[in-house]
Amino acid sequence: MTQQPFPPPALRGAVDLSALKRPAAPARGAGPGGAGTPSASGGAADAATPTGGTAGLFVTGTDATFQEFVNASLRYPVVVVLWSSRLPESGDFAKVMGGLAASNQGRFQVVSVDVDENPGLLRALQVQQVPVTMALLQGRPLPLFVGPLLPQEVQPVIDELLQVAVQNGITGRVSAGPDDAPSADEEVGEESEPELPPHLAAAFDAIEAGDLEGAATAYEQALVANPADAEAKAGLAQVGLLRRTEGVDPTAARAAASDPTDVKAQILLADLDVLGGHVEDAFTRLVDTVRATSGDERNAAREHLLELFEVVGSGDERVAAGRRALMSALF
Repeated sequence: MTQQPFPPPALRGAVDLSALKRPAAPARGAGPGGAGTPSASGGAADAATPTGGTAGLFVTGTDATFQEFVNASLRYPVVVVLWSSRLPESGDFAKVMGGLAASNQGRFQVVSVDVDENPGLLRALQVQQVPVTMALLQGRPLPLFVGPLLPQEVQPVIDELLQVAVQNGITGRVSAGPDDAPSADEEVGEESEPELPPHLAAAFDAIEAGDLEGAATAYEQALVANPADAEAKAGLAQVGLLRRTEGVDPTAARAAASDPTDVKAQILLADLDVLGGHVEDAFTRLVDTVRATSGDERNAAREHLLELFEVVGSGDERVAAGRRALMSALF
């Protein structure tokens, strides 16, 4: 089993989270050691079982709840460990990652996913070996590494992830769940996290609750108070993407986009591409639409592409390449 970090292109074009926007109900007995798939080792399965629900530093992810973690990644990085109850050692690594979330003072959340119990995620993420560790940032999947690395090997990767998060305005922290509370001799004297502006705090709370309309309203209020608020502007664009694609059938959307001059269809499919991690495909699609249209339709494609640049983040090299391609198409 390889243990080397792999580059982003390794999963690029293979990760489609849009299929999980309307997940099936979780199987009865789902979870490590549950009734769905027997564990190869009861003790190992227990070791990999994190806290319940979607709040906390170390939690369980399922087909039914995964979209909540995608939404939460607009506020803080989410690290997903995909493992199998048939390989107990892969589950043990999920617990190692949970410990790192605590030692990093909640700057990211760890989500443990047993792929044997979650066929939707197994298909969407095309998992071929476990454990596999990936991140969610601004709703986008980012591959990190494969294999059970040592904590000292993982931390540099996490440091890079956190740096990218800060560059994109993702600076929130995870509230510890009841099982995450530090012992009396831990975390003493730590500086408390600065309070967020009220509108941004309200937006983050709404996102975590799955209230996208409420999050959009909060971001809009933040921009009324400060039109130069870059974090609110990016957040509003990200929430807009989630709202536009909610409940959309990807297969029907792709079929409708067969006409390159159908701007609305091309825009919707570009949204789904970004949501599924196919950022370059989305940018290329809309640049081609700009080239193929004129007048109001061309302007609509251009403006939507600019909004997707906000979703992805100005610090992303793909946005820089997309801007250059757009300029070439316009002039």
